Amino acid sequence: MGFLDGLLGRSKPPKANLDVLFSVPQAALTLQAEGFAFSGHGAVCFRDAEGRADDEVIASAQEMIRTDPTATVEMHHDEFGFTWLEVVRPSGDVSGLVTDLHAVNSTMADQGFDTSMLCSTVVFEYEGRRLALVYLFKRGTFYPFVPDPSAARRRDNPTELRVRALVENDVPIEQDLGRWLAIWGAPGL
Repeated sequence: MGFLDGLLGRSKPPKANLDVLFSVPQAALTLQAEGFAFSGHGAVCFRDAEGRADDEVIASAQEMIRTDPTATVEMHHDEFGFTWLEVVRPSGDVSGLVTDLHAVNSTMADQGFDTSMLCSTVVFEYEGRRLALVYLFKRGTFYPFVPDPSAARRRDNPTELRVRALVENDVPIEQDLGRWLAIWGAPGL
């Protein structure tokens, strides 16, 4: 940030620290000890830009993941205009999934598409329902998202707060609860 930017109140968002994604396997162990199981699903969410440039970057990231025959990758579009690149790995391979998500995020960021990136998810199962540990790309923090299966578009806030307490020593937690976005329609949830 330059001197003039400081005087005029403009600021640049901090660069995302993608390496914190590698702390998710430790959080997964903590969650597993409390009865939460890794589902094998994860995804990267971004706003798809017009044109071929980002299509080539996304195709490159998909090909990287497909080099491992145990991983699958699929593209989804949600009702809010976001694109999700879903990665599925065998249930026990949290590290492999995190490496895949890191590769997708890094590839997109390195090619200049970091401004279109929203979040990444790692999905867990608990008592017959799913929850996501969500990484906010622009903040470098995580938060839990737990849809309530008993009602459409309602969150299970007590479980979200419980998960936050469980993993706060493993991953950087987003302190501003207003930034805990509801990611309805996310793949794997």
